[in-house]
Amino acid sequence: MMSLKLEIEGVMLNVVSGYAPQVGCELEEKERFWSKLDEVMESIPTGERVVIGADFNGHVGEENTGDEEVMGKFGVKERNLEGQMVVDFAKRMDMAVVNTYFQKREEHRVTYKSGGRRTQVDYILCRRGNLKEISDCKVVVGESVARQHRMVVCRMTLMVCKTKRSKIEKKTKWWKLKKEECCEEFRQKLRQALGGQVVLPDDWKTTAEVIRETGRKVLRVSSGRRKEDKETWWWNEEVQDSIQRKRLAKKKWDMDRTEENRQEYKELQCRVKREVSKAKQKAYDELYTRLDTREGQKDLYRLARQRDRDGKDVQQVRVIKDRDGKVLTSEESVQRRWKEYFEELMNEENEREKRVEGVNSVEQKVDKIRKDEVRKALKRMKSGKAVGPDDIPVEVWKCLGEAAVEFLTSLFNRVLESERMPEEWRRSVLVPIFKNKGDVQSCSNYRGIKLMSHTMKLWERVVEARLRKVVEVCEQQYGFMPRKSTTDAIFALRILMEKYRDGQRELHCVFVDLEKAYDRVPREELWYCMRKSGVAEKYVRVVQDMYERSRTVVRCAVGQTEEFNVKVGLHQGSALSPFLFAIVMDQLSEEVRQESPWTMMFADNIVICSESREQVEENLERWRFVLEKRGMKVSCSKTEYMCVNEREGSGTVRLQGEEVKKVQEFKYLGSTVQSNGECGKEVKKRVQAGWNGWRKVSGVLCDRKISARIKGKVYRTVV
Repeated sequence: MMSLKLEIEGVMLNVVSGYAPQVGCELEEKERFWSKLDEVMESIPTGERVVIGADFNGHVGEENTGDEEVMGKFGVKERNLEGQMVVDFAKRMDMAVVNTYFQKREEHRVTYKSGGRRTQVDYILCRRGNLKEISDCKVVVGESVARQHRMVVCRMTLMVCKTKRSKIEKKTKWWKLKKEECCEEFRQKLRQALGGQVVLPDDWKTTAEVIRETGRKVLRVSSGRRKEDKETWWWNEEVQDSIQRKRLAKKKWDMDRTEENRQEYKELQCRVKREVSKAKQKAYDELYTRLDTREGQKDLYRLARQRDRDGKDVQQVRVIKDRDGKVLTSEESVQRRWKEYFEELMNEENEREKRVEGVNSVEQKVDKIRKDEVRKALKRMKSGKAVGPDDIPVEVWKCLGEAAVEFLTSLFNRVLESERMPEEWRRSVLVPIFKNKGDVQSCSNYRGIKLMSHTMKLWERVVEARLRKVVEVCEQQYGFMPRKSTTDAIFALRILMEKYRDGQRELHCVFVDLEKAYDRVPREELWYCMRKSGVAEKYVRVVQDMYERSRTVVRCAVGQTEEFNVKVGLHQGSALSPFLFAIVMDQLSEEVRQESPWTMMFADNIVICSESREQVEENLERWRFVLEKRGMKVSCSKTEYMCVNEREGSGTVRLQGEEVKKVQEFKYLGSTVQSNGECGKEVKKRVQAGWNGWRKVSGVLCDRKISARIKGKVYRTVV
């Protein structure tokens, strides 16, 4: 049994498909099927339309006396027990058997033909109140769904509100700058636009506009139309013509079942198979030739991963739920809900104590930004990333080479001196990314990533490099620190667990979860922590300027929302934010953290370890008190406790009187750790991940026509 929910111009339509047990099956099995179908129907809101299309393996018959409210009188033959079950279901759920309401020749009512048997077992049902929206229902002669079953179609007209078709934003084809010839042409046209000069104008506004205009002229812009995926990309006119003739032959044989008509149909069936095979072979030969080129290798990765991406892609979710769980369908209401959710999330502070004590600011002269700093920052920036609202990607600066370095160095020095960056950099686009868990229609199951100006990110990287030279973060912080990674934290925790298991002693671990950590960082606390870490006041004011008057829009499947201000938290997707968060956690945890590995932090992932349950409970309470005093909230429902080498009656820990969830395993930084100190589940998970990667590309890796060189690259990348 399957169900599908569709949103059609504001109308919610539920399509349910099923296959009922056959006549000879046990009554208990049949009752289980109908109970399951009842559950599906009860889960659908009464205001939404429902269409059920199923093989019910029953005959409702032609006689409808006493059942006129759920069926017409145009069934086939007599009713049996299984057909009575269909009628009873229709009465229970206030449905109507659509097939039986339209007077057709028997040929257009029979859904199943095998040998001499001609019956009606496949039905379409809809709500009785929506029956008036269906204008026709019949069997299509000549179209076979399976060997014996025939296609049943119905025409349903929905009354919908006329809505504007959402437009796809036209984008400059900056990706063409990867080609040297396009890059050279762009440089020449830009030089012409600047009157033959090599040096870029001093001010950002003029330079940005000239770059955008030159990009549009040289590289062109996208059409703005949605890209349609074509499954039958090998389809050609010969194949279409053969299939049409086969359909006509099938229809002719159904109407007049002579041996001559049957033979004609069989010959055309074989011909269609040959034509399809020939068309596919020709198309694949052309594809293999292209894939062996450097440009075609990207298509190979796309084809290899297509199935996995299709399964996870939720970018086209066009309907979401409001606060009360009601499904919103109109574009305006969906946009309002996204704006409401993120505006509230990014402008709401947790309660905190106001600081009474101050901190001495470090007033010192800072050096001018040098060209080599800009070059290093530019080298660290990755190409091919989504652009921000200013529509100038980092590829432009890489293409312009030394001229770009000189311009950016001059620009960044002006920003450093004035402590005011261009207004265009304050705008961003927020893209909701599904967390791959929970209800896909709930906003809370999405993480907002900001698309920011690439030039601002360059500016952030220059500032970050300078801050890292003067700020010393504690050794317990493993996140985004040089020469440290997730593997170091995982290794330290595993070694600690193994030592206690070998010594047959208990080890108590609490994995602390902070609610919306990045989004709820109070900015006043950020400035305080930066000053306390010894950051020069000049850099504090520069970072304050990055967050001043920041505003964003949400880009969802139905368009962009109205712009709103962002007054709380760090920028998600910013180059500087991870280090700023590390500074905040370093200062806030100074009083409570212990040496590593008893306390380990990876950004907002915190693990606290101790030899006794009472001690780890006390440490957890101290962490909660210190963090919540400064506006960071510990989530009791998501914080978890694990005891390694547990003895009987060890119990669990409590946080503010509430029990913390006790687990036997925990996924720490992507690696599963177990309470028995073993690695069996992690090994199984990695083996499964390897097989999943293999399945994604098995069609490519097992194809003899693809070269071993390409297979090796695909295997190393995906598996």
